[in-house]
Amino acid sequence: MKNRTLRTVPLAIVLSFIIGIAQPGASVLASNLPYDTYYKDGYGQLVRTQSAYIPGAIIGHSGNSSVQEGEEDSGAGAGVQFNQPKDIFVDGQDHIYVADTGNNRIVHLDEKGRFLRELTVSESPLNRPSGVFVDKNGDIYIADTGNKRVVRLNADGRLLKEFGKPETVYMPESFKYDPVNLVVDKRGFLYIVTLGAYQGLVQLDPEGGFVGFFGPYNVKFTLFDEFKRFFYTREMYQRELKKLPGSIANIAIDDDGFIYTVTKEIDTGQIKKLNIAGLDQLAGKSDFASLQKSRTYGETFQLWRGTSPQLNDIAVDAAGNITVVDAVTNVISQYDTNGNLLFFWGGDIITATSKTGAVKTASAISSNSKGELLVLDSTNNLIQVLRLSEFGELVHRANALTQEGRYEESEPLWNEVYRQNTQYTPALIGLAKAAYKKEDYRRSEQLFREAGVVDGYSESFWQNRLLWFQKHFGVLMNTALWLGVLYLVWSKVKHKPRPKKGWSFRFLPKISVIEQLKHVFVLMKHPIDGFYAIRYEGKASFAGSLILLVLSVAAFGYIQAGTNFTFNPEVHVGVDLLPLTVQFIGIWLGWVVSNYLVSSLLRGEGRFRDVFISSSYALFPIILIGVPFTVLSHALTLNELAIYNFLELVMVIWIALLTVWMVQGIHNYTFIEALLVILLSLFALAMMIVLIFIFISLSIELVNFIYSLYQEVIIR
Repeated sequence: MKNRTLRTVPLAIVLSFIIGIAQPGASVLASNLPYDTYYKDGYGQLVRTQSAYIPGAIIGHSGNSSVQEGEEDSGAGAGVQFNQPKDIFVDGQDHIYVADTGNNRIVHLDEKGRFLRELTVSESPLNRPSGVFVDKNGDIYIADTGNKRVVRLNADGRLLKEFGKPETVYMPESFKYDPVNLVVDKRGFLYIVTLGAYQGLVQLDPEGGFVGFFGPYNVKFTLFDEFKRFFYTREMYQRELKKLPGSIANIAIDDDGFIYTVTKEIDTGQIKKLNIAGLDQLAGKSDFASLQKSRTYGETFQLWRGTSPQLNDIAVDAAGNITVVDAVTNVISQYDTNGNLLFFWGGDIITATSKTGAVKTASAISSNSKGELLVLDSTNNLIQVLRLSEFGELVHRANALTQEGRYEESEPLWNEVYRQNTQYTPALIGLAKAAYKKEDYRRSEQLFREAGVVDGYSESFWQNRLLWFQKHFGVLMNTALWLGVLYLVWSKVKHKPRPKKGWSFRFLPKISVIEQLKHVFVLMKHPIDGFYAIRYEGKASFAGSLILLVLSVAAFGYIQAGTNFTFNPEVHVGVDLLPLTVQFIGIWLGWVVSNYLVSSLLRGEGRFRDVFISSSYALFPIILIGVPFTVLSHALTLNELAIYNFLELVMVIWIALLTVWMVQGIHNYTFIEALLVILLSLFALAMMIVLIFIFISLSIELVNFIYSLYQEVIIR
């Protein structure tokens, strides 16, 4: 919980460029640092980048080491040794306050980390304080966890007021009031983080009166949750504790009064930026005003994939950049004021020594007016000071201009960032926004595609499409006019008597396969009769069905790999069609086998060949609808998403209906019987998949066992 103090950056663009040339080592990947810095692009891929922050100093004792590394013997912080510190705060003068929990005190250091005083509140001693906040007047607020209170001291350290558990009927009697951190707004209202409370922040007025719970995390209930609510007993449903909202772990406030919270043990929306009404200002915000229902904060490396982030603290700097630390992985992630990822770095530190920049257990984080990050290490009992690198400073300045809407001013800076790292996605986004502002929509479309920003790409494409229509409007209108005339002429000519009616397929030799393929058009008009004809009249064969199956698989592959980037961003990084094709064919074959087996047990009249052939014909909508709407996707934007989704839904529903009619026609079932057989067939298919998975797993284990046994025999 950190403040936001104004700072200025004296370096100009040209000077930054000159320094970047004169000292190239400062902007390259720093291999001698105890951590690597990464970015996650729009496609979820990790991109290693230049270090955004470099180790600056160490404040505090670790055993017999010096207090502040890198300084001469000036006595900075002499005699100060922390014991399990839990929180750090930097005030407007860059003075540092540390909640030294194990020593039951607050330690006050100056801007250089030199010891000034300790606060123990002698008239009412502190008991394991875990949070500290200093307002603009210099008053000090302490979350005195052990005493279950918040205390307010004046600038001299004299006790002014205690805030215990408020007496109110609006707070549950079972509520545990264990303050662990807090912030105070300009009005003097307190926002208190209590240990494990899922109701949100406890909001108190300046006199300690209970205002309400502020900014709770709202759990979204799914259809399955509604099912459990309907069928579970009251006792069973009350045991669903995992559906309780996550508890807020820490808090920060900026100069504009926005309150930032981090929440543990949830999968999305871990960071919130709350206004005075308690509404999250980060929800739905992203690059190019992307509307996202949920966002995940707290980055992880490959080792920690699949685990939910456990964010422990949050800091906000003068530019509104948000920095959070993960209590489990020790990863530090930084986002801009709208929640877009800038960098992340850190991870497990194996060494037991107090190496500069190496954080063993990141318990808290803060920032000062210089843009430095102060990371509190509760294991080594130290403060690690991280300073902005030239690359990090360049990104911050460029991104600040972009967030302010000054896209053209940010372009030279982003060009320099792009020159140093062509894979850094924020640079691509910044340049894309600058190109869009200059109405260079072709370039912005290309850059947004490379960055993986779908809505920016769609908006640029919409502008390009509009310009194309404006340019070719006359040609399009003339073409439409001539087509209309030709249609009118044709409609009159075709009604004149002719020796032979039409040409259609009567001029073609009657090839059996062609006749069988023509049967799909019968299925379009009379599906049940058409499938009945396949079973009892031999209107189809394996040859025709194999042709349709191959065409359907090809159409499926084209849909997966040929859809426009707007509706399938994965096409930019490449779609691996082999596993998708194998899955498609495998599920289709599994359906054929399971439906034949189930229908054989339930007096179905269809043979295996009938199920095989009819199931191939039921895939025809993939060809008839899937291919055209995939081609059409290259002319659509997100504004026409409803059209794309409608065509896709029609295709899926049509295949489902053809499947039902197929089971009716070839097995001679009623509609209800067909539905029952389909459900049983799907269940049998699921069991087949499970058995195949178990068989493959056991086979792999057997092969590994035989190989290990062979290796042991060979070695001996």
